[in-house]
Amino acid sequence: MAKNVFLFSGQGSQYVGMAKELYEGFPAAKAYFDKASEVLGFDIADICFNGPEEELNKTINSQPAIMATSLAAFAAATESSITFDGVAGHSLGEYAAMVAAGVVSVDDGFKLIKARAAAMQKAAESSSGAMYAIIGLDADEVERVCEQTEGYVVPVNYNSAVQTVIAGETDACERAAAAFAGMKKKAIKLNVASAFHSKLMQSAADEFIETAKTIAFNPPKVEFYSNVLGTKLEDISNMPEMLARHIVSPVRFTSELNEMEKAGYENFIELGPNKVLTGLVKKTLKGKTAVNIENSETLGKALEAVNG
Repeated sequence: MAKNVFLFSGQGSQYVGMAKELYEGFPAAKAYFDKASEVLGFDIADICFNGPEEELNKTINSQPAIMATSLAAFAAATESSITFDGVAGHSLGEYAAMVAAGVVSVDDGFKLIKARAAAMQKAAESSSGAMYAIIGLDADEVERVCEQTEGYVVPVNYNSAVQTVIAGETDACERAAAAFAGMKKKAIKLNVASAFHSKLMQSAADEFIETAKTIAFNPPKVEFYSNVLGTKLEDISNMPEMLARHIVSPVRFTSELNEMEKAGYENFIELGPNKVLTGLVKKTLKGKTAVNIENSETLGKALEAVNG
């Protein structure tokens, strides 16, 4: 049988109305939202379904909202008998992946994302930073331009062979973006609160680790691929430190996809709002099935694609 991997969406993929259909159609999907609201202390389903958009886009809300949506899609997929041999997530998506793989309980998963989102929101408000997606250039070239740019700017998301996201001090990011524009390459400013996955988030990592130290972590029940390592996670002996490092380290998503291909994965199923990761899979790997699940229509298409 073909190997299936579940991919969990990252920040920026949110939209008002996401997961409503899944919430109404699958009791297990609703249960994830109910648990999230209980842990968070506010109604995350209401923000997901009704917005307003500026409220949903706040880091403190978007991270748990995307996680709940991704787990709702996970419930729909597994209830529809889609099996999985591995998991991976993009940035905050790793938290839904940890729940799916049994690394943490649902309760602890939402405790972690609540602490992470709050710490990152606070760090973003106290530091000026920016992020840009650089399109059409390989990662080595992006690294070279960043190194030659005055100020602090670094590659933070290795998304595909032709897309790398940079982050850092706002002025340095603008200088680097101008350099890429001079090379006739696209530099698209991202609508984010600060320079995520860079050292400008160190205060968030320091604050977050205190919550992570209170959580029980278990070995994953399926193969778990890590953003920090860019490969399979084999050692869970110091997860609090690993998750704190994740906040200030690059997301090595391209490496993860290449490792999954080597491990024989054929079907890449994105769970969560939109289909950003599905697009990255298609740009990075050839001849694989890449589909997303975010509502009943996409669930039907995924079932068809995966089951042939």
